[in-house]
Amino acid sequence: MNLKSLLALAILIAFYGCQEKEVDPFATVRPEESRFTKITLVEKLNEPMELEVLDNFDVLFIERGGKVRKYVAETGQVEEIGFLDVYAQNEDGLLGLAKDPKFNVNQWIYLYYAPAGPDSINRLSRFTLVDGLLQKTSEKIMLEVPVFRGCCHSGGSLEFDSKGNLFISLGDDTTPFESDNYNPIDERAGRPGNVDAQKTSGNSNDLRGSILRITPQADGTYTIPEGNLFPPGTPNTRPEIYVKGNRNPFRIGVDQRNGNLFWGEVGPDASVDSLKRGPKGHDEFNLATKPGYFGWPYFVGNNKPYWKYDFEKKESLFEFDPEAPQNTSPNSTGIEILPPATPALIWYPYNESVEFPMLGTGGRNAMAGPVYYRSDFEKSEVRFPGYFDGKAFFYDWMRNWIFTVKLTEDFQYDTMERFMPSTVFDKPVDMQFAKDGSLYILEYGTFWSAQNDDSGIYRIEFASGNRKPQVKATANQLTGAAPLQVQFSSEGSVDLDEGDVLTYEWDFGNGEKTSEPNPSFTFSKPGVYPVKLILKDKEGAVATTTLEIKVGNEAPSVKIDWKGNRSFYFGPESIAYEVKVSDAEDGAIDSNRVRFSIDYLEGGFDLVQAGHQADEPVSLGENYITQAGCKACHAVANESIGPDYTAVSNKYLNQSNARAYLIDKITNGGGGVWGERIMPGHTHLPPAQVEAIVDFILGIANPKANVRTLPLTGSYAIDRTDLRDGYYLIQASYEDLGANGIPPLKSQEVLTLRHATVRASSANLLKDVAKANGPQFQFVRFTASQAWIKFDQIDLSGIKSIDLALNPGNTKGKIQLRSGSPEGQVVGETKVLTRDDRPKGQEGQFFTISVAITPPTEASDLYLVFVPEGDVSIWNTFNLNTLHFKKKAD
Repeated sequence: MNLKSLLALAILIAFYGCQEKEVDPFATVRPEESRFTKITLVEKLNEPMELEVLDNFDVLFIERGGKVRKYVAETGQVEEIGFLDVYAQNEDGLLGLAKDPKFNVNQWIYLYYAPAGPDSINRLSRFTLVDGLLQKTSEKIMLEVPVFRGCCHSGGSLEFDSKGNLFISLGDDTTPFESDNYNPIDERAGRPGNVDAQKTSGNSNDLRGSILRITPQADGTYTIPEGNLFPPGTPNTRPEIYVKGNRNPFRIGVDQRNGNLFWGEVGPDASVDSLKRGPKGHDEFNLATKPGYFGWPYFVGNNKPYWKYDFEKKESLFEFDPEAPQNTSPNSTGIEILPPATPALIWYPYNESVEFPMLGTGGRNAMAGPVYYRSDFEKSEVRFPGYFDGKAFFYDWMRNWIFTVKLTEDFQYDTMERFMPSTVFDKPVDMQFAKDGSLYILEYGTFWSAQNDDSGIYRIEFASGNRKPQVKATANQLTGAAPLQVQFSSEGSVDLDEGDVLTYEWDFGNGEKTSEPNPSFTFSKPGVYPVKLILKDKEGAVATTTLEIKVGNEAPSVKIDWKGNRSFYFGPESIAYEVKVSDAEDGAIDSNRVRFSIDYLEGGFDLVQAGHQADEPVSLGENYITQAGCKACHAVANESIGPDYTAVSNKYLNQSNARAYLIDKITNGGGGVWGERIMPGHTHLPPAQVEAIVDFILGIANPKANVRTLPLTGSYAIDRTDLRDGYYLIQASYEDLGANGIPPLKSQEVLTLRHATVRASSANLLKDVAKANGPQFQFVRFTASQAWIKFDQIDLSGIKSIDLALNPGNTKGKIQLRSGSPEGQVVGETKVLTRDDRPKGQEGQFFTISVAITPPTEASDLYLVFVPEGDVSIWNTFNLNTLHFKKKAD
């Protein structure tokens, strides 16, 4: 090649190299917070614990009660893909989740959980997802850890490194309450098994109080990687241990570049230093660049030493030596001389930290997140800038903040700064970067052991330059007869760049356009119109969304004229009714085409009614299928672990004994018909539910099997009295014949009559209110002034009073019942209540206050608003258990 050709080649290489090189204006400059956008994906989860972001941006996550769930990015919906029967008391339950490094190929996930049953163990298992669902029969039990099953500290976080090693964090399984919230080292004979952390965290022969490192194998076993704390074969040690001396390493993170292990250590609760016991409690952010012992229960923070304490004589003997910590407890089965203690990277007490004052004061619950490297993620418009390269993300569950920490070249602490300080994070419990460099955050919500409305999954995106507008379009109606006047709205559309100006363009799908933000438009001719809203900012960035308007067919009108209360049943009583149907195009209505049913559904008013369209009547049988969890193995139309219901329905079509056969099969189980898999029996399901399930299945192939039996006019006998968890479902629907080329439209009306005693936790919406989880309690906690719960469209006609079962706790205040909004008409209120209003002998219990009601003229949303006199906090709440609606005749 001659000199001229070489020169041309060099120019081409330089040109294309420059073309591909990405400019990062925030490689070294700290970006302003407004460049980050926190996007809500899903909220109102029930104790979410860990998440995994998949390559298609679906999110697997677990809830402590045993559910494995998936947020589907394409639809924005959440699916339940599996369930484990777990012991979910104290701090146990389903705690840890990790996907296999080769998940896209093998569909393996790892779960750390406390299995229900008599065995006091926690378990690490591998499962396979089949067609997106957790296949329980695929479980490979990898490790079981004997535990005390009392209180406290279970850990449970799972993380892989880049070499395929799996880290598992395990708490010390001890109680802090028997040692005055200092280090629990009670060696006395005859004491409970969870009062001496030398038995666990200080014990080289016990997995608890450690972070393990193992290498999972394809057959479901594991091997020990080189370089753990105790080489295999070392007497009185466990080779799985990578880090020892942990109290509660609840969340861990791994640097994928170098294998460095980070974790947040939840420390003891003592608030002051003690001359007899040792230092006050500190939480820690820890870093292990190599295996080591990190001090608990002999040291805390930067190796602040505790005293060897004789609990029998209440004497302090000596301070422990961090250079040669010695475990002489008779409860330990491990080595006596432990490795030198490694101090924490960052440590802080309840009050202000001398070393790290920027961390603030208050409750403590340290957790560790990922380490970010910009070049590890695909080039995208949303990935974080290089300013965060090599920085570790730490966060605190109690203080609701996130910090990034920069280290020196030899991995010592350098600096840290708060991340998005003006943004609200409600108890962050896990976080992970997606492949596009956006950050996903799982937030637990305000209260421990509670279903919190402020819990959820959130995505944080970064924009280095101009940001595209966020577009939203709505219409007051999507269908109707011609001419059809539609009011459109762009409300909710925003541009996040300060000073930017948006231009609007509505395209009505018929050649007509307007630049008004919220136009009204009349469609004069029948047809289907794709209406498009186009937003453009001054930099030329464009965002678009589309609505489909169908003109030419008016939806039918369906009304249920129910002569009784439309929200509650009081039973027994007979209620007159009439179903009224009309349609502008159909004219006279064929009553045989009107669907009408009244069913009683057991299992809870707040039962999730999934799997049907919004304009479709709820199927009693399909509802019971959802409730029983059958969709984890069977889908309606697609084969899963078991056959789909459509195939089952077709198989038994026109077989005279099909109903009785399937009822027996579901009840008692069986196999061999659809392959080798065995379906377990469901003897726990009431016969009526099994019958409804079978009727639904058989009706898929034979819709005539479930014809209407109730007349459209008559009376219905309510016969239920004290079953508070079920409800009457009254449904009427009609599908018209279509008109003017527009397909048929369906309308329906649905009434749900619940028992007159209502759990407060079944409210449709809550603000500053938490639901308390527990085996016997499902009450709510009002946590702030003007906190409220809302029940949708409650009919108060005929109601004279409402009995509230409540407990003011240590607060002082009253409950107002308001109609329509939290500021709406007051229809009743309690007096100002304190703990002194509790009847004698009922301290700490719920008691009843009767509230007289002035009903509004129509059904409306009912709000219960808390109006305090004094302070309210997450530790000092007003609690409400049930509402009992009483008729005037009661």
